[in-house]
Amino acid sequence: MPKLSFAGLHVAQRAPMAAWKAALLRVAAVLLALVVGGLILLCLGYNPLLVYQTMLNGALAKKTARASVVRNAVPLAIVALGVTLAFKMKFWNIGAEGQICIGAIAASFFAYSFDWPSWLLLTVMAVAGFIVGGLWGLIPAIFKTKFGTNETLFTLMMNYIAAYFIQYLREGPWRDPAKNGFPEMPRFAAAARLPSVLGVHAGWIFALAIALFVLIYLRYTKHGYELTVVGDNITTARYAGMPVNRIILRTMFISAGVCGLSGMIQASGANKMLTDSVAGGDGFTAIIVAWLAKFNTFYMALISFLLVFLERGASEIASAYSLNEYAADIITGIILFFILGCEFFIHYQVELRKREKEAAKA
Repeated sequence: MPKLSFAGLHVAQRAPMAAWKAALLRVAAVLLALVVGGLILLCLGYNPLLVYQTMLNGALAKKTARASVVRNAVPLAIVALGVTLAFKMKFWNIGAEGQICIGAIAASFFAYSFDWPSWLLLTVMAVAGFIVGGLWGLIPAIFKTKFGTNETLFTLMMNYIAAYFIQYLREGPWRDPAKNGFPEMPRFAAAARLPSVLGVHAGWIFALAIALFVLIYLRYTKHGYELTVVGDNITTARYAGMPVNRIILRTMFISAGVCGLSGMIQASGANKMLTDSVAGGDGFTAIIVAWLAKFNTFYMALISFLLVFLERGASEIASAYSLNEYAADIITGIILFFILGCEFFIHYQVELRKREKEAAKA
């Protein structure tokens, strides 16, 4: 197994760990993070148990808080599902932020332009968000297949184009004249807003449907098998006669389309208008979610919920204890650091170089 040496240590790839051992290590990482966070809170003069209880209550105790957690977790989970399709193919789609924005813009065009029945308008908005988001994602895919460009940088730079285009629309064509000069776009008409289901907008139903689609697509379809082979070994895929370029284009269209659909859901469901913050950093956070979940759709939903819970809880303790907002973010960061760190030790082991020298002498 490959080794990396530095500072007298060897980092070697570990043999596959049993699932129950990996689960125990993850639980231990969370507990250790809570202990370290508790020590920091003690140093600041706060009771860690009370602070953690406040975090839990702030995120889950009230119905409105639970609805807020679910509402914020929905777009994050959808975007994670979207980028997963590209990542499984080893196409590093870092442009989900822009794809969310473009999908929201496409959906908002119909929301602002047409007075159709709600079922028809929402359907067209969803289709527009998916298709335009997919076409936006096709641009770097075409350049990748034709000219061998770096998709990481290409998709990353396209985020800024989409974000600034929203600002242009806000300052110009879609500016709400009723705001008396304040640069803001109008709210959607009632027909263009996603209905509420069980206290949360219907976006969570989209999330479940997309999760089921991605699961079936990756595990049980020919297209899913092809993109997995391309991701594992593109040379093998070409040798087997697979149309690699077509697979890359198709997969990236679907990946970006799902992200674009998330933009429609966020604009129509949560914001009820097009805003600068429609992406809200979900495009980047979703990368963490997909990586931590190992592209497992169930774990993506769970991790999305956990991240939003931590964010909501940190906001609650910052308000309840008059903590600096950065102090609350430190607690969240520590927990994420330990969770991410445990993944390293699940897949790698650290060895002292001294042991290797002794083995060589023997």
